[in-house]
Amino acid sequence: MNATAMVLEAPEVLRRQHFELPSIGSDDALLRVEACGLCGTDHEQYSGQLHPGHAFIPGHETVGVIEEIGPEAEARWGVTAGQRVAVEVFQSCRTCEPCRRGEYLRCDRHGLATMYGFVSIDEGPGLWGGYATHQYLGPDSMLLPVPDGLDPTLATLFNPLGAGIRWGVTVPGTKPGDAVAVLGCGIRGLCAAVAAKDAGAEFVMVTGAGERDRPRLEAARHFGADLVVDVTEDDPVAAFRDASGRAGADVVVDVTAKAPDVVAQAVHIAAPRARIVIAGTRGGGGAPGFEPDLVVYKELRIEGALGVDVTAYRAALDLLASDRHPFAAIDRQIAGFDALEDLLLAMAGEGDTPPLHGVFAPNG
Repeated sequence: MNATAMVLEAPEVLRRQHFELPSIGSDDALLRVEACGLCGTDHEQYSGQLHPGHAFIPGHETVGVIEEIGPEAEARWGVTAGQRVAVEVFQSCRTCEPCRRGEYLRCDRHGLATMYGFVSIDEGPGLWGGYATHQYLGPDSMLLPVPDGLDPTLATLFNPLGAGIRWGVTVPGTKPGDAVAVLGCGIRGLCAAVAAKDAGAEFVMVTGAGERDRPRLEAARHFGADLVVDVTEDDPVAAFRDASGRAGADVVVDVTAKAPDVVAQAVHIAAPRARIVIAGTRGGGGAPGFEPDLVVYKELRIEGALGVDVTAYRAALDLLASDRHPFAAIDRQIAGFDALEDLLLAMAGEGDTPPLHGVFAPNG
């Protein structure tokens, strides 16, 4: 039996290929992929903005069922054959100093270099991404058991919701009574708003920009946002102050991508002694309008956030399983092998209106 996968051979060259299924030893496993969530990274890989320079199988938000597993791996991960799991994007050697501190995204052996969804197909057995019927799970993989009854497509939100929890609550220390501004209304912005509300935030604003974002801003209302602002029509700083009755936000979470001027916007929206988390990358170009003096005068704390950790992932899966929020009803597009490229183009802003949640499923 062979595995089928979509290989990104070069920017905008995505082809179906077949791979021999690997032999599984004592300390690794084979996953049957059920669903793999897509995010901005996926279409940036496809367009070439984040292409690593070799052919690879993308997909880093994978959920599936353990098809075969060795005894050592079973003991290490605490999972068994037939169990549904979510696969973390980073791998961990578990022994180096960063891993022992829990900072496994900076693992000496792995780090950014061996993230799932980026590894070359020339690195045996080649099945290192979620755009496939099967994904290889090496000994250093990090797995999360999926709660019983949680649909695998919905479970792929473990990644963006984990990000929302870490970026919107854990890193800034969001507490009951805080006023929070979430800049960006993609799936991670929506998840950050949900996480802030669940942490007891008294007021949450979510921003977007233009026609493309209007359905997303409307979705944010259904997830508890107190205010949504289209920044192409209204000044978000004035809108926040008017609606909240406050001088500024206690917590600002910037999840926008390729929007350099939003950094300046975050500083202007922030209240004195606020915490600002920057989680979206700018793509170069600096930060137009940024006034460093405001950081001093307001005594702001600005922190970058890269990736998610196991604590946030577990909290995300539990929150999804609780069914407290209407994640099942969000605008979602599921694509099989034949429709995957069209979905990537839509998420990149070409062609059809992009869904809030894009998912690859081998069975379509």
